[in-house]
Amino acid sequence: MSQTSPFPAIDHPAPTTQSVPAAAPPAELTLEERLTLVNAEMTARLDEAAVAYEVNTAHIPTEPVDLADVVTLPLTPTLQPPPASYPTPVAALLQRAHHRLLTGGWCSGALVDEDGARCMLGAIRAEARGDSGLEADAASVLLDAIRRKFGDNVDSVPSFNDAHGSARTPLRMVDQAAGLADARGL
Repeated sequence: MSQTSPFPAIDHPAPTTQSVPAAAPPAELTLEERLTLVNAEMTARLDEAAVAYEVNTAHIPTEPVDLADVVTLPLTPTLQPPPASYPTPVAALLQRAHHRLLTGGWCSGALVDEDGARCMLGAIRAEARGDSGLEADAASVLLDAIRRKFGDNVDSVPSFNDAHGSARTPLRMVDQAAGLADARGL
């Protein structure tokens, strides 16, 4: 006895293989086209990263920053008045010379250059206002301060001044010499 299936018989066709025509190889892209594609891909990646960052940090509470709380200096630098003068004459002269170098400029190779900037000795001479004894004492203390820091092989204040390409070290030495003169009571 043959049993019949309640379902009709399905006739399955034999599998056929179809050959898909091979895609033509991509034409060579020019450099500009490749850069455009890479730019588009990188832009998409950066956009995705920005969204991921926003999602990942949304739970972190933040407060807006007021720039007035962060910036504590004036936006435009202003010249400050010179500090209170040292009570001793040589120290006060060196302090004034330091301030003159800060405000009027420093130079190398001349007592005063065409712009009015001065060397270390030129600033001392200008601030001594013709008092050659006070000028000599200040130059002597300055040379002593230089030799303490840089050794006894420094011949003179002008040679030390001219050996530097920027004002940083000469100005620092004039300031240190003012403190040394004050400590000595000069």
